[in-house]
Amino acid sequence: MAGPPLCLPFAVQAAGNNEALLLSCMNFRLLDEIVKYMDGRSLTNNYDHVVLAGASLGALYEKKPSWGQTFWDHVDVAQQLHHIKKVMVMDHRDCGAYKVFISLDHAKTPKDEFDIHATYLRKLRTDIKTRFPGLEVELLLMGLDGKVETVS
Repeated sequence: MAGPPLCLPFAVQAAGNNEALLLSCMNFRLLDEIVKYMDGRSLTNNYDHVVLAGASLGALYEKKPSWGQTFWDHVDVAQQLHHIKKVMVMDHRDCGAYKVFISLDHAKTPKDEFDIHATYLRKLRTDIKTRFPGLEVELLLMGLDGKVETVS
């Protein structure tokens, strides 16, 4: 009787060049829209994807420090292995993580919702630029309709 298949050591390091690392939320309602957006930006198969509840909020949330560390580790590995040039951070409107983590139902006023996301997105951009000064950072906010706003 044959035993389990042999697992050989991984001899070839996965390497290459990817344009970006994308951090997005885990929301199942927007998975297809995220892929369509990235494809529309000509980034098909040209980005690494990290998913955290709340995206920017998840990476910064003090009560989940391991999430932030996971994000930083992914950026570091993506830079080493795939030579990424930028980090794209995509939050989305009507995000449940904002309700759960900071008890904020900001979806009632679109401007306030934009402002709170922009606050976390900008804070994460500052942190990324501090840790990885050579990387570009792009901040995005997706609506439930798949439309994306840039946050400056």
